[in-house]
Formats: sequence, C-alpha cells, structure tokens
Amino acid sequence: MQQVGMAEIQRIFEITDPMGIHRESLVIPLGPRNPGSVKRKPNGKFEIVVDASMDFDTWLGGLAEALRAAGA
Repeated sequence: MQQVGMAEIQRIFEITDPMGIHRESLVIPLGPRNPGSVKRKPNGKFEIVVDASMDFDTWLGGLAEALRAAGA
C-alpha cells in the first residue's frame, strides 16, 4: 500500500465508530509505514498508522485489539 485513501479511512471508521471512539480523536496519516502502529498520543488522540508491509484487510483485522491495547 502506498497511500491511505478515503476507502481505507472509511473502513477504519467501521472499526472505531462501534468502539465509541470519536472520529475527531483519531489521527490517521495518509502515508503508511513499516511497521505500522496504534498509539495514544499525550493529547489523548489515537494515532493509527497503517502498516505498509501488510495486506490492509489483514492489518484491519487486528485494529480493534491494537486500539484496546492502546487504551481505547
């Protein structure tokens, strides 16, 4: 994956919305990185960096658990 587009962001929202995480509390960089990460920033927002080396669907399958591990 070279860029995170609106389709991918919408799919991320499909995970975060039911968890009660407000969209304005998310930071989703448009450039995926290797490795990706999910962390809570000091300002309380969650930074979700898509992993460039993984299949997006596979990565997305672990997003809820990664968010819970980060304090969601």
